[in-house]
Amino acid sequence: MRLFLTGATGFIGSRIAEELKRNGHQVIGLARSQESAERLREAGIEIHLGTIDEPDTLLPAVERADAVIHTAFDHDFSRFVANCEKDSRVIATLSSALAGSDRPLIITSGTGMGDPENGQPATESIFNRNHPNPRIASELAGNAALEKGVDVRVVRLPQVHDTRRQGLISYYIQLCREKGSAAWIEEGMNSWSAAHVNDVARLYCLVLEKGTRGERYHAVAEEAIASRMIAQTVAAGMGLPTLSLSKEEAGDYFGWFAAFATLDLRASGAWTQKRLGWQPAGPGLIDDLSAMNYGDIPH
Repeated sequence: MRLFLTGATGFIGSRIAEELKRNGHQVIGLARSQESAERLREAGIEIHLGTIDEPDTLLPAVERADAVIHTAFDHDFSRFVANCEKDSRVIATLSSALAGSDRPLIITSGTGMGDPENGQPATESIFNRNHPNPRIASELAGNAALEKGVDVRVVRLPQVHDTRRQGLISYYIQLCREKGSAAWIEEGMNSWSAAHVNDVARLYCLVLEKGTRGERYHAVAEEAIASRMIAQTVAAGMGLPTLSLSKEEAGDYFGWFAAFATLDLRASGAWTQKRLGWQPAGPGLIDDLSAMNYGDIPH
């Protein structure tokens, strides 16, 4: 198949591009700069210049593709709400170009959208329209496209990691450096789910090849890793003391990150693994946090 991949030079997207090529697919990669274009050229990927800030610039590539995988996202969390709204506009534009065809559109969301709000892990069968995470905008846009007959499939992400990056935990690590300590809140038992980036890339390909319209898939290899364990591992790697904070103290320490630090983001990927035959094989989150070189983290 000929795929148009947004986010093709990103942390996850670049691995997806490699996996697609290994599986015999042709990839058109979105590049927003000449630097990004050069990276795609070196990887042997066809280049399409455009930007998610101007969704219409993506349309010529959509016209040439048999399917679209959308992973690009603006990770400036100081503008998180606005960036989630931007993502919904991109999805609406992509889906409008695919309407009336059987070409799949694979979009990206977070596992929190499957939160049943009863203390149990998030699951693929649930779409929590009332979830406070602004990323809900992406799935709402996907649902609107589904209602118009577009073949939309959703990949929900946990903390995606290797020894260089770990999703939101990468921001936590930078915060620990600034604060000179690694903190958790109260007992530190709120947990996050995770998966290695190579396993996540393989899942996107399986969703393309074996997925079904309207289904949601959880890229979850590890269901629940306690925030206290994450903090202790980071502290050991950076040579920092640990700190337990009350909820009242969290705002001063974490700043904008407090909204994430207090969340329980446990999620199950059991259905996805069974449905698609996805078998995560990469290192676990704690293994990657233990193996990373914290001296390489930008100051």
